[in-house]
Amino acid sequence: MNSFSSQDVLKNFLRFKRCLSNEHSDMNLARPPKRQKTVTSCMISDEREKNVWENDVNEDALDELTTCKSKAKRQADVHNVPPSPVVHVRRLCETAVEADLVQALERFGIISYVLMLPLKRQALVEFSSIESAERCVSHALRECVCVAGRPAFFNYSESKKIIRPENTVSHDDGNRVLLLFIQNAHYPITTDVLYNVCNPIGKVLRIVIFKRNGLLAMVEFETPLGAQRAKAELNGADIYSNCCTMKIEYAKPTHLNVVKNDAESWDYTKPHLGNGDRVNQRKRKSILGDHPSFLSENGHCGQTDESSYRLLGPHRRSPDISEVTYPLPINSFHAGPSHSPVIMVSGLHHKMNCSRIFNLFCLYGNVRKVKFMRSVPGCALVEMGDTLGVDRVITHLNNIKVFGKKFCLCASKKETVIPGDTYLLDDGSSSFQDFGMTRNNRFTSSAMVSKTIIQSPSSVLHYYNAPPSVTHDDLQKLCSDHDLPVFVRYRAFTKASSKTNSGLLEFASQNEAVEVLMVLNNHQIRIENYTQPFTLKLCFSTTSHL
Repeated sequence: MNSFSSQDVLKNFLRFKRCLSNEHSDMNLARPPKRQKTVTSCMISDEREKNVWENDVNEDALDELTTCKSKAKRQADVHNVPPSPVVHVRRLCETAVEADLVQALERFGIISYVLMLPLKRQALVEFSSIESAERCVSHALRECVCVAGRPAFFNYSESKKIIRPENTVSHDDGNRVLLLFIQNAHYPITTDVLYNVCNPIGKVLRIVIFKRNGLLAMVEFETPLGAQRAKAELNGADIYSNCCTMKIEYAKPTHLNVVKNDAESWDYTKPHLGNGDRVNQRKRKSILGDHPSFLSENGHCGQTDESSYRLLGPHRRSPDISEVTYPLPINSFHAGPSHSPVIMVSGLHHKMNCSRIFNLFCLYGNVRKVKFMRSVPGCALVEMGDTLGVDRVITHLNNIKVFGKKFCLCASKKETVIPGDTYLLDDGSSSFQDFGMTRNNRFTSSAMVSKTIIQSPSSVLHYYNAPPSVTHDDLQKLCSDHDLPVFVRYRAFTKASSKTNSGLLEFASQNEAVEVLMVLNNHQIRIENYTQPFTLKLCFSTTSHL
């Protein structure tokens, strides 16, 4: 063991004290990194310690200065990029698609190519000449340029030409096949989903879905013009709100070969493709058919069943713009007769409930059951009395607007609607309702069918079975009490011998008439001195205006 004299201890103590004072003085000047000190480190000379710290301070200051200079240089370089035919667009709104960019920028010159970066809310636009790009950027510096109704920022890109993705070609080749890159896919993407997305814009012939570094799909259209329109209107759009974003390019293949119709591939020109051999085979007689009605042919729940979405994490209620953000035409398209009595409805507003869906759908066929899907907000399954009712509903109601949101209707592969776990909707009503025994269905007998007129939605409603004493003011008050739009014109059909009242109500728009019908159709009105209430009946009139 080493022995220390009292003088050695005192000398070490004084040296340690001087080290601490030097440390504090240097820290007040430059704040160097905090060091772990031991008795051994304090034994070194003051001059050496000071030199070490000064070197550390100089190195840190130099690194910080270099970092600031490089950052400032990068920022200056971003704003001083030399002119290029490629323009970098930033701060796009979430709903912006390729068509919005083309519409906003085509006035500056011919656009050769657009590369959407929807997850970053950015895009690259390649003009055919550098002069067009200069006009775009210089105009954006002077005035605000809006894309999809919101201002965006424009600057030159460092690239002179946008590199096209692999396996893609230019639309100049007249290609009818699009390649879809589906990003952030939180929900299952099937051929039915893509068909409902693409077919309203251009007739779809074939679809193939595959996985290669992500989820991809190829969609073949009937004409090159249909493919061009679909790319413009859907590139950068979300299939579902805030997810399943599509980036679209032209594919190299000019024709798709489909060997089987299923969830991953489908040939819409051959509806029974891949099923012929199985149909022709002799099978042992079964009592209840091939499989339970609520299961698909592969033994799993059908595409529209809630269980297929249940493992995909939390679901968010979409903003008020729309469940589906891609544009849809006014006229709907329905591809042939349905083979299932069940309809899948998406894009429902939170004001909707089972009764209001019934009030609208009962105009086109008997409604048996309505069920809202818990795991997919804004979606519901509706079981009609027959497949003819399904065809009528899809033909007349697909893509109409209700409470500011568009209906999207498609035939389901399910054969029936199973109640499952019910829950309460926003208005406190049940998420499932059985209408099989209700007297408000209008196709229960041949006599009722002969009196029912199938009519597409219009701005004029025909009301009947109202109390005989009902007046113009009573009907206006009825609309106001339910926070509904008030009609602008009114005509009553007066018959002295009639026990009920009927007439026409004209609204400012078709959307207002649809909303009133969904809420007030089959509404019960009680009158004094009458034991039974009057059930108000509404339907769309063949009269265009009063």
